[in-house]
Amino acid sequence: MVEPIWYTLILSTLTLTLTLSTATPPLNPAVNHFQQYLRINTAHPDPDYTTAVSFLNNLATSIPNLQTRTLHLTTPNKPLLLVTLPGSNPSLPSVLLNSHLDSVPAEPSKWSHPPFSALKTPDGKIYARGAQDDKSIAIQYLEAIRNIFQQDPGFTPVRTLHICYVPDEEIGGFDGMDKFAESNQFKEMNVGFFLDEGQASTNNEYRVFYADRSPWDLVIKATGKPGHGSRMYDNSAMENLMKSVEVVSKFRENQFDLVKAGVLPNSEVISANPVYLKAGIDSGDGKFVMNVQPSEAEAGYNIRLPPTADPDLLKKRIADEWAPATRNMSYHIVEKGPLRDYKGRPLITATNDSNPWWTVFKNAVEACGGKLSKPEILASTTDARYMRVRGIPSLGFSPMKNTPILLHEHNEFLKDAVFLEGIKVYESIIKAFSSFEGATP
Repeated sequence: MVEPIWYTLILSTLTLTLTLSTATPPLNPAVNHFQQYLRINTAHPDPDYTTAVSFLNNLATSIPNLQTRTLHLTTPNKPLLLVTLPGSNPSLPSVLLNSHLDSVPAEPSKWSHPPFSALKTPDGKIYARGAQDDKSIAIQYLEAIRNIFQQDPGFTPVRTLHICYVPDEEIGGFDGMDKFAESNQFKEMNVGFFLDEGQASTNNEYRVFYADRSPWDLVIKATGKPGHGSRMYDNSAMENLMKSVEVVSKFRENQFDLVKAGVLPNSEVISANPVYLKAGIDSGDGKFVMNVQPSEAEAGYNIRLPPTADPDLLKKRIADEWAPATRNMSYHIVEKGPLRDYKGRPLITATNDSNPWWTVFKNAVEACGGKLSKPEILASTTDARYMRVRGIPSLGFSPMKNTPILLHEHNEFLKDAVFLEGIKVYESIIKAFSSFEGATP
């Protein structure tokens, strides 16, 4: 039977309506750029910095008024990208925003989704290594500037603003920000303020960090007389090491009690966490010789000191209590960051009206409807220490609220809505800093 033409038209219209209603919504360009960047594997031990810098450079040059330079301060496979938004008054100290290119390794078998797929779930979660730490801010900086000029093509910044994308932050920054901060290119920039990465907030307030803890690697070594497993010796290597482990553990417990009691946050105590123990004689088959007491034993600790700590007092404690020479013990400390700036001051950025940069930052966040939590010391370490040691005011900030803290964890993700809201926050921050003409220290 031939259907009437009106019936066919109605059926076609219904089919088209259903198809449109179930079609995948168009990708937000900014979210798409974020996912593309996340798919570039910059995880250690073999980060693909070249592809990452090429991608970011192409993205930056697609935005009006941005200038780019690629620097090679160490080796060709460790590029640094510098993006500049020139201001009309180059005599004013500039503002530098920072994002590191690298990320920590991921174990794919322990993830719900491949860690470099940047898969987005129906509820907007984008799963990828680096989603929070810290590829989100890398793209947010650029998309914020793009939006500023789309909304106001005539916008003219007064103060020059730079963005740097640096390698190797996750392994200390020695071939990244450390080298850059020592370079002539950096000195020519006349940086007056530095904004670096922060961490997610589990509530409705944005977190901001005014200092980092400084990392030390401590190795304690004990020696003693070797002998048969049946003999009893005074001051054997294992006995001396275990006494030391007990003393350090007690110190750690006392510090941790302050945190658990709510007296101090985790970032304001000295943490001394054991990371390895090494002793015994290898039997050659992956096991140990069980009837021989070893002549050497050692333990490794990762120590984090807040800028308020006295490093000399801790060194004295280590020498007198943790590894006393009277018990045939020695120790070695690798200090991976300073605790004082070039004037001998603690590496702390003021978060009050004495610091005009803080006032501009705080007002900018509030102007876009955001709220800051109480400023904190970051429990870990960032590239900001290379600025603070030079006396440059520096804050750590990543606009991720109502988000679980997942940096360095399995199944790291960031919701697309949180990412997009962060762009709006940076629009306000970038406009405020680049328009700020007030006096600075």
